[in-house]
Amino acid sequence: MERCTHASSFSFQGSVTEMEFQDLFCPSQSPKYDCLLFDLDDTLYPLSCGIAKGCLKNIQDYMVEKLGIDESKLDALCNLLYKNYGTTMAGLRGIGYDFDYDQYHSFVHGRLPYENLKPDPVLRSLLLSLPYRKIIFTNGDKIHAAKVLSRLGLEDCFEGIICFETLNTVHGSVASGDEDDVEFVESPGSANSGNSEIFDIIGHFSGPNLGLGLPKTPVVCKPSEDAIEQALRIADVNPHRTIFFDDSVRNIQAGKRVGLHTVLIGTSQRCKGADYALESIHNLREALPELWEADLKSEVGYSGAVVVETSVTA
Repeated sequence: MERCTHASSFSFQGSVTEMEFQDLFCPSQSPKYDCLLFDLDDTLYPLSCGIAKGCLKNIQDYMVEKLGIDESKLDALCNLLYKNYGTTMAGLRGIGYDFDYDQYHSFVHGRLPYENLKPDPVLRSLLLSLPYRKIIFTNGDKIHAAKVLSRLGLEDCFEGIICFETLNTVHGSVASGDEDDVEFVESPGSANSGNSEIFDIIGHFSGPNLGLGLPKTPVVCKPSEDAIEQALRIADVNPHRTIFFDDSVRNIQAGKRVGLHTVLIGTSQRCKGADYALESIHNLREALPELWEADLKSEVGYSGAVVVETSVTA
């Protein structure tokens, strides 16, 4: 996206009026922010749409049907994986399950109630009136992100999307966070539990070995600070001049630690690490009116559909 720059050269001819003096020597203050970084799910639309509930059900069905996990362990396992790895998917890979990422996303997101998402002209108008770079940052895959934005009627409101494929280079069923390979997203393979030993995370937390570390996951995702820092580098944005919108307290707190300005969405109660807390993204203008006070072009849209992954690279 082309950015505005200002260069001034002064030449004095005769007397200078007070207004001219102000224009020359007291230029308007530059905007505080350059970029707005938005989470997608349960941030641009409310939790009540049922997408998160459907996603959890599909994840658990996948764990039983594709990975052979005992149904009686689902609740405890999902809670531990989410708490310790950021996402259930990242946790499954961390404890040793091997599966194809595209097939996982197709199974989990392919059966979601997208029909519950309706065009949001109010949010669209708000976004288009914001005179800043606007980027989506989601743990979801690119197909899911495109579907959500399409259903909401927001395809042309964002410069690009940083998604699962952006941060995770996929070779077969093995992901890495190598930024030099972010365009390679092919992932052949099949879902299975693999031949490697599966780490018993439930037993780990119910036994005496709490001091031992958990196995690492190859998946890069929020709320990892490394994931957020990678996203910022890919988007070429300064965290100190960027506002981060997310519905997750953990993501907000991680964002604050890397220097982002933060807005927690879905509640009016601020948490540690949140600069603002909004019940709905629709309350944005009332909560942060200064975003519209910058002396910049008032309409910022992007032609055509949103381009995903590396489109945000400068």
